[in-house]
Amino acid sequence: MTHLLQMSAPVVDSIYRLHAFPQRGTEAKVAGHQMASGGGLNAMAAARAAGMAVRLGGSLGTGPLAEMVAQSLHALDIPLARARVSGLDQGLCTVLIEPDGERSFITHTGAEARIPAGALDSIDLQDVTWVMLSGYSLQGAGSSAELAAWIAALPARITVLFDPSPLVADLPQAHLTPVLTRADWISANQDEAMVLQPAPDAEACALALSEGRKGTLLRQGAAGCLLATSGSVTPVPPHNVTPRDTNGAGDTHIGSFIAELAQSGDALRAARYANIAAALATTRDGPATPPPRAEVDALMGSLSA
Repeated sequence: MTHLLQMSAPVVDSIYRLHAFPQRGTEAKVAGHQMASGGGLNAMAAARAAGMAVRLGGSLGTGPLAEMVAQSLHALDIPLARARVSGLDQGLCTVLIEPDGERSFITHTGAEARIPAGALDSIDLQDVTWVMLSGYSLQGAGSSAELAAWIAALPARITVLFDPSPLVADLPQAHLTPVLTRADWISANQDEAMVLQPAPDAEACALALSEGRKGTLLRQGAAGCLLATSGSVTPVPPHNVTPRDTNGAGDTHIGSFIAELAQSGDALRAARYANIAAALATTRDGPATPPPRAEVDALMGSLSA
């Protein structure tokens, strides 16, 4: 069985559904509020929904927020690849959801941003076939350098996917460069991709980012995505829905793509699968809301027909 090792850990999302953003110094009443595990959990949940085995290689701390994450991992049958970080709770992300589904974040980091010395050496890679890493895990000093070096030294048999994240412009080059050099796949939204590879248009950007690796996915939200492989770019059309909550949609796309590519070996099919899964996730409240494989496969079949 193929295994995905997620190196970017979950946080807890505190989610507010807004009628509208308040003016500075005023108060906004909300349409709803919930707390749920998110962050690095989103892609793992999507891969699990698509049938792939997953382990968490990122850091899980101790404390009430970390326990909420631990329960979510247990419910999804996602074990830890290394020991928990004692004495530090998980981070908290305030998520503001507007009526059209757009989301904004306010984040406080916790244990997910810490890697104890030598902890990465304890991870068993024997059955790991894919490793995923987000740029969120490369933003700090100290442990981020250790993580970047660990990614760079992974065996060639392991496929590495890197998601640069919205923080890509602020990532230390010393951490970013070795990860980009090792990454077999890059999955980024259009703004992030343009930071990594400035280009006159999205197609040229995706093509340039794919050079020297297996491929690049340039995610375009409601417009679908671009798949760049073997010197060519293929637009992959979206699955049209009316979005309610876009929180976690990009992560759902990534986890779904990895799981489908690991199963089918067909990157174009995996991109189509990921577009459908991510679109369906936006119709549901919460960050980690991927559709089950049967639901996506049914839509894939109807499109083929």
